Amino acid sequence: MSEADTAWIETALTSARPQAVGALLRYFRDLDTAEEAFQNACLRALKTWPQNGPPRDPAAWLIMVGRNVAIDEVRRARRQQPLPEDDQAISDLDDAEGELAERLDGSHYRDDILRLMFICCHPGLPATQQIALALRIVSGLTVKQIARAFLVSEAAMEQRITRAKAKVAEAGTPFEAPGAVERSERLAGVAAMIYLIFNEGYSASGDTAEIRKPLCEEAIRLARLLLRLFPSEPEIMGLTALILLQHARSAARFAEDGSLILLDDQDRSLWNGTMIAEGLALIDKAMRHRRSGPYQIQAAIAALHARAATPEETDWTEIDLLYGALEVVQPSPVVTLNRAVAVSKVRGPQAALELIEPLAPKLANYFHFYGVRGAFLMQLGRNDEARIAFDRAIALANTSAEAAHIRMHLDRLIRDSQPKGADARQGAKAT
Repeated sequence: MSEADTAWIETALTSARPQAVGALLRYFRDLDTAEEAFQNACLRALKTWPQNGPPRDPAAWLIMVGRNVAIDEVRRARRQQPLPEDDQAISDLDDAEGELAERLDGSHYRDDILRLMFICCHPGLPATQQIALALRIVSGLTVKQIARAFLVSEAAMEQRITRAKAKVAEAGTPFEAPGAVERSERLAGVAAMIYLIFNEGYSASGDTAEIRKPLCEEAIRLARLLLRLFPSEPEIMGLTALILLQHARSAARFAEDGSLILLDDQDRSLWNGTMIAEGLALIDKAMRHRRSGPYQIQAAIAALHARAATPEETDWTEIDLLYGALEVVQPSPVVTLNRAVAVSKVRGPQAALELIEPLAPKLANYFHFYGVRGAFLMQLGRNDEARIAFDRAIALANTSAEAAHIRMHLDRLIRDSQPKGADARQGAKAT
């Protein structure tokens, strides 16, 4: 098989996977059986498509072949005897494929994929298992790829996915088409799972940033898929816009040594203009629906940063207002902490410090709280208090890049505390 054949077949299989696995899951009502049926259909596709050409509807072809092969496996097991191999019968499915494609109307297609995603983000599963299961079942990433992204062994990741599947089987999730209310609840859960996948990749730094970048890209692919299923849902537009606008800055977020570069210090020429344009168009469209939600508000904040050609042009007043709105619809100490950054730009570090001081008990073990608090204290010239805050931040740092960023502030405090001329005298002694 040529590389060209392999490329278009792999693209078609990846694109058709969510619909095909979702339909097979509805038919067999078992996640392992549906996944195995799809894999068997893919093997047949690799064998027959290069010879016979692509089917009119790859998803319909894969659903029918996967279903037939799985049924044959059940019959074979019951009869304890092999069935004849008939590749021609499997590859010549024009009429049957067309009939099946007509039955796969938009509503059924949407419910199948939504059900598949919903099962992966079952509320009984820990977040790490939800993400791993979605990446394996919906996205089709190999266990090796997922394990590498999460920096764990293949055996550990295989065990994590197996436990997740077992939990789903025990839960007895219904397979009927969800009603309007349930669909809305499922949609919110699926959106949260996609954002979790994105954050797993976005929060990486240093040597792990490039390894985990595919998680961001896969989250964007899943968000776009969800948006195709629900093109008039403003919160899905907001989610997709948010992760596009955030990921557009990825090339400028880290220095060559892996250290973190803050937003104001990033080279904005490295931002992905195409991705930003797509994100801006989506959030503008979402806001016209006048049904604001947390993803839309966060995307609107990201859009203000994206539209600013320089840090000085950032509309911090509007960002402050948007964070205030986010506090209403999604109250959280972390939201207030983020708002404090905007407040410091608009009303100064003292007002920002007063805003976050009540958050101390709830964010006592949160790295960013101490980093932000230390920065405000340093701006106010309260260097001894700032040093204590920065020391606490380093102790809570999750990555080497976070720790390095705080050490930069501590080094600055040390330099500022030295008497003038101390560096020159120290240099003379060294010489």
